[in-house]
Amino acid sequence: MSSQPSRTSLPAIIGGLALVLVAAFFGIDLGGGHGGSSASSSTSVAAPGSSASNAVGKASASAKTATTSAQKADGDSCPVNTLPAEADTVIDEIRAGGPFAHPDNDGVRFGNYEGVLPKQSSNYYREYTVDTPGLNHRGERRIVTGGGSATDPDVWYYTDDHYESFCQIPDAEN
Repeated sequence: MSSQPSRTSLPAIIGGLALVLVAAFFGIDLGGGHGGSSASSSTSVAAPGSSASNAVGKASASAKTATTSAQKADGDSCPVNTLPAEADTVIDEIRAGGPFAHPDNDGVRFGNYEGVLPKQSSNYYREYTVDTPGLNHRGERRIVTGGGSATDPDVWYYTDDHYESFCQIPDAEN
């Protein structure tokens, strides 16, 4: 049996890759679930272990690496100047006590259910939406603050992958 894909599967591979790249560009979660990564959910486009599955997974991983470059710019630290401009606006809104673009969702308790941030009491963290231009929904980008007061938190974190990873914003109070 040949390891080459058949001619009938080539359009499926190309279509799957195109779907993943478009979804990654627009920040769409193909998995549809809370906390699901686009890399793991996108592999469901093709049968596990198939050439299409491997190609889709690699393309999605590349796209994800590109979108998290700000987070990884300085290890676990991401100075404000490495974040999207929208994050700087949200930082100013947090320090001013609002108003927020998403008042039903911003400034509310963040449960840290994923356990990625340091374990704290249940009301320690608060989350805020960092809008993504071109999306008609909240997207995956957030600032999560912790401790202190609502306008003067002790710690600041940023995520662009809906809580899968965070970097600490060391200069949010400057």
